[in-house]
Amino acid sequence: MKALAFAAGLMTASAALAETPVLTVYAPDYFTSEWGPGPAIETGFEAQCGCDLQFKPGDLLPRLLLEGQQTDADAVIGLNTDVTKQARESGLFAPHGQDTSDLTLPIAWTDEVFLPFNYGHTAFIYNTERMADAPASFDALLNAPDDLKIVIQDPRSSISGLALVLWVKAVYGDKAEEAWTKLAPKILTVTKGWSESYGLFTDGEADMVLSYTTSPAYHIIAEEDRTKKAAIFPEGHYFMVELAAKIAGTDQPELADAFMAYILSEEFQTMIATGNWSFPAKLDSSKWPEGFKELNLPEKALYYSEDEAAALRDEAVEEWRRALSQ
Repeated sequence: MKALAFAAGLMTASAALAETPVLTVYAPDYFTSEWGPGPAIETGFEAQCGCDLQFKPGDLLPRLLLEGQQTDADAVIGLNTDVTKQARESGLFAPHGQDTSDLTLPIAWTDEVFLPFNYGHTAFIYNTERMADAPASFDALLNAPDDLKIVIQDPRSSISGLALVLWVKAVYGDKAEEAWTKLAPKILTVTKGWSESYGLFTDGEADMVLSYTTSPAYHIIAEEDRTKKAAIFPEGHYFMVELAAKIAGTDQPELADAFMAYILSEEFQTMIATGNWSFPAKLDSSKWPEGFKELNLPEKALYYSEDEAAALRDEAVEEWRRALSQ
């Protein structure tokens, strides 16, 4: 009898699990890591949806383009404004259906497919205990002594690396390759992703690292460390928005819609500030964590539309590659 009761209990539990709808969301590795925002977002959304939110980490757009209409994803989070043209033209995405009229982005947003969840500016981060006087402009960085050591990310595999080559292109235009030639001797290494670069920097292997103007907020809030600063350049800093989108062929359209709505909720937006260490896309600055209010921020934001970014991307990456291969 005990065996029968145990078996019946297992069947009941299995049936309950089978009845729980699953929402599959593709996300970058950093998003789903234990120090990223994914775990808290998963807990928060599941408390509301009565579902099982499953983040699937890894490459986003390349994986989606490879899978096509056969993708297991119901939604994706972690795309950015430099790849939206290619993503849009894939036909894989549906309108997000959310009201974006009261976003707190520094630019107007009218895109009906890609939904912003945070934004930031690309910047070089330095340690004030290691560098008393960081370069005060992009030109000063290029003309700094070659014993200055910087780590950056590969634009072919990293969204921050791609943002850097577009940043250089925005500042230097037709002379971008000359700029890279000047910067190349100072580049200690190029990593595949952001985490490896930032780890080298925090381990003291490099003087500066390509990251974001919000990166020092982590050190202020989590470590009470105010020695990490962003070097602010008068030429302007490249601005990028991170995005979520609904998969058109999802078999969980209502859950995907609910997830899109959750992204713009104050609960989500509050978590994203210290989970992704970025500026929330829909949260008044008065509600930012205190550490964010101490940040040095650029007066000038440089931004390419998706058409401009798509048109310049290959050229900008090739200029980078040629300069660094000399």
